[in-house]
Amino acid sequence: TGDTGQGARAWIKQILNQDMAFQHIKVIYPTARARPYTPMKGAYSTVWFDRYKISNDCPEHIESIDSMCKRLTDLINDEIKNGIAKNRILIGGFSMGGGMAMHLAYRFHQDLAGVFALSSFLNKDSAVYQALKRNENVLPELFQCHGTADDLVLYSWGEETNKILKSLGVSTSLHTFPDLNHELSRPEIEKLKNWILTKLPVEAPKTN
Repeated sequence: TGDTGQGARAWIKQILNQDMAFQHIKVIYPTARARPYTPMKGAYSTVWFDRYKISNDCPEHIESIDSMCKRLTDLINDEIKNGIAKNRILIGGFSMGGGMAMHLAYRFHQDLAGVFALSSFLNKDSAVYQALKRNENVLPELFQCHGTADDLVLYSWGEETNKILKSLGVSTSLHTFPDLNHELSRPEIEKLKNWILTKLPVEAPKTN
C-alpha cells in the first residue's frame, strides 16, 4: 500500500544486498495507479484495489479488484506476445499484492505456472473461493509466507486463506516466520527464490 514497483525492487535489493535476478527469468515489478483508498479516509494511494476496511470479515471491493485484473491481464498478454509461454509465468506479491495475485490467477488465469503471496489474505467470502467451487481445472500452485507477529494482516487470516484454498483443490504451502511482523525477511526471500527456480527451471535447448 502506497509503494511502487521500483520501491518493492529496492526493498528486496536492500534485504538481499543484490537484485533478485535470475539468468533465465525476467522479473517485472508493476506499480498500481493512485486511487482513493478507504482505509486512509479516501486519500489517494498506489493500491491495487480499494477495501472497505483492513479485515478478512467484510465484503470485497470487487469493482476495483476486477478493474485491476483487466489491467494486469494486459501485462500478462504483453509477455505472451513477446514469446513467453503462459505456463512459464509466475505472479505474486507482498500484502495487498499477494491478494491481487490470487484473484488474478485463480479467477482469470488458471493456466499460469504458480502464485506467491507474502503476508497476504483473502476475505472470508472472497470471489476467489466462489470461482474455485465451480472449477475443475488443474490450478496454479500457491507459495505462501507469513510472519506470526504480523499486526496488520494477522497470521490467522493467512492461515485460513491457505486452508480454504487447499480445500478447493489448490496445491498450497504455508511457510511460517516466528516474530516476523508485516515485512519481508531474507530467509523468506531466499525460500521464494528457491521456489521460483523449481517452478521455472532452465529449459533444455530446443532441437530442430
